[in-house]
Amino acid sequence: MSAQPDEPSTGDCLPAATLGRRSLLQAMGAGALAVLGGCGNSADINGSESDASLSSRSSSSLPAPTPAPASSSSGTAPPPPAPAPAHPRLMHTEADFTRIRTKLDADALPWTQAWQALVDSGRSAPGYRPAPLARVVRGGDGQNFGRMITEVQRAYQSALRWKISGDTGCADQSVALLNAWSSTMTELTGNADRFLAAGIYGYQWANAAEIMRGYSGWAAADVASFQQWLLDHFYALNHSFLTGHNGTETSKITNYWANWDLCSIAGMLAIGVFCDRQDIVDEAVTYYKTGRGMGSCMHNVVMLHPGYLGQWQESGRDQGHATLGIALAAVICEMAWNQGIDLYGLADNRLLAGAEYVARSNLVDASGNLYDMPFGTYANVHGAMTAVSPGSRPAGRPCWEGVYNHYVNRRGLSAPWVSAMAARLRPESEDTQGDQTSFGTLTFSRDAAAPGGSPSSLRGFLTGGDTVQLSWWGSADATSYNVKRATRPSGTFKLLGTVTDPRTWADSPGRGTWYYAVTAIGASGESAPSNVARVVVGTELRAHLALDDGNGTRAADSTGNAAGGTLLAGTGWGAGRQGGSAVSMDGSTGHVALPAGAVSTLGDFTIAVWVYWNQAVANTRIFDFGFNDVTYMSLVPAPGRGGIRFMVTTASSWQGEQAVDTPQPLATGRWVHVAVTLSGTVGTIYVDGTAAGSADGILLAPWQLGVTSENWLGRSHYEGDPRFNGRMQDLRIYSGALSATEVAALHAA
Repeated sequence: MSAQPDEPSTGDCLPAATLGRRSLLQAMGAGALAVLGGCGNSADINGSESDASLSSRSSSSLPAPTPAPASSSSGTAPPPPAPAPAHPRLMHTEADFTRIRTKLDADALPWTQAWQALVDSGRSAPGYRPAPLARVVRGGDGQNFGRMITEVQRAYQSALRWKISGDTGCADQSVALLNAWSSTMTELTGNADRFLAAGIYGYQWANAAEIMRGYSGWAAADVASFQQWLLDHFYALNHSFLTGHNGTETSKITNYWANWDLCSIAGMLAIGVFCDRQDIVDEAVTYYKTGRGMGSCMHNVVMLHPGYLGQWQESGRDQGHATLGIALAAVICEMAWNQGIDLYGLADNRLLAGAEYVARSNLVDASGNLYDMPFGTYANVHGAMTAVSPGSRPAGRPCWEGVYNHYVNRRGLSAPWVSAMAARLRPESEDTQGDQTSFGTLTFSRDAAAPGGSPSSLRGFLTGGDTVQLSWWGSADATSYNVKRATRPSGTFKLLGTVTDPRTWADSPGRGTWYYAVTAIGASGESAPSNVARVVVGTELRAHLALDDGNGTRAADSTGNAAGGTLLAGTGWGAGRQGGSAVSMDGSTGHVALPAGAVSTLGDFTIAVWVYWNQAVANTRIFDFGFNDVTYMSLVPAPGRGGIRFMVTTASSWQGEQAVDTPQPLATGRWVHVAVTLSGTVGTIYVDGTAAGSADGILLAPWQLGVTSENWLGRSHYEGDPRFNGRMQDLRIYSGALSATEVAALHAA
């Protein structure tokens, strides 16, 4: 076998073996696996492509698909397990290695082909002499990080071969690499790309070490030295990046794309587990859940299209980086899963939504044409993107088996585009660029879930005034879905129609309250129904805070929907509009907090409130619902210039705001009735019952923001903005857009 392109051969190489693992192990004597390894005893390469120029292989050069595992009757997997009882428990556990060995002993596909891919890679066998560097540079002058790519992949692949075959020669090879690097490298540096190196190679080093942790040939003192090395040179950079974003944390958080955060989260999580540092594990998990950067769960997918197609944050940039983001997020979620933490399921399987979108973007139809993709304009500090980027499209990064096997085979969900991409690349081979560990077909493949599962997560939203848009997650073995509607949740459901993919349905049933359910059709017949989704066509009052309580720190909600607010420091009670009381905010610290998810179930909506503004101050807020200053929906009585502004954005901060403006700011010194409506993509601001501004192109209905955790009256998500100084009364939140006549009547009342 020829040497890897970046590893000069130093002698003749024996041909790669083609035996199945059973035959190989029966014939194997001491050191027999050496004939399957790579050649050469040194490597010295000077860099690979930086983040700015990353690309992936075109799918035109991909191997023909090979079969996925046959279905079994093992059933859908239970909720996340307790943490693996012992190491290893990062990307792979002892149970995973037992499954792999069992499947190889049975000569089962795709495991035998995947094993052969590992054997053929040239980086998994003994006989290689480590060549560590004291100073590793990624980015800028003197780049030499390619050496680390070669040797961390050798350490990981050798560890895999030892754990699966029992060959101690492979184990000793991996240990030699781990020890050589931890005792030699004292600096990881470069330009901003050093943070990429710390994340990508940090998580790979930690995973190789985690596999080897139980090997008797790795001394405890050497394990401890390796742990400290990871903490000093990799975790330190991971932490620095996620807390400071290389100096852009405050002013330009969107300068760094999703994959930058995901690199650091992956490195941090892996190092935390290997080093037995629960505080570091918690830091990584918390950032993935709620971090301000673009890699966090609610930011790496910027918009959901019908059928749970999640537009990935880097899809408008290029496909090499979009697929890298999926690769990294999948690694993070699998490592967390093995700690008993379900990040895969966050925000209703948000990673799967993004993966389905990216996979479809990089597949072609039967005629060889790329698929048309829905795309909502996304803008950040780099500019506005209006379509899926043709850069590196279609990309064939070997990173799909982890996503596929979790959602389809472990969870029993339908993922048609991820499934197609995984089949196209199976068995996953080596990523010589070093961005991921590779060989996912071998390590992640598992038997299929039992057939007959029901659709799940059916959700419906009102859009455009009269249309109910439904989306759901399908079942792994389903070939089609029946969509049904009823007038009562336990009533007789009428069949509306049958669909395949995408898993979405648009219905125009007329005004009223409607209930929907979906069933799956598969080889075993029709499944039990999904959850029932309730949608009101028309308007429905979801929250009504009179804001006239007059005492205490609670503002009651009269709808019974538990949407009441809490008055926080600097907030009290003042004179109401027609006698009585109104909530009063001091313009310094005062504001009212509403419950999490206050608007998360709304498509079309109306928010109306009476406002008395004491003094005009730029950039204060009437309301601001969101997570942070990157994802929010707010109403500003007078921005830095101009009139009243309604604005909504996800994962883009102010650069990507979709907005409605009025010519004049809010009046001061008197009570003013203000209402905002959204019908489809048309937003309108009403002042004292009259439309004062309107705009089309508002693609982000409130539900798109997710279950927002910070929902405020009188406070901005930008900490430098002033608090509201004045009074508010009679806050109403409706599902559905009130008509101009209805808004005028509300004002008159």
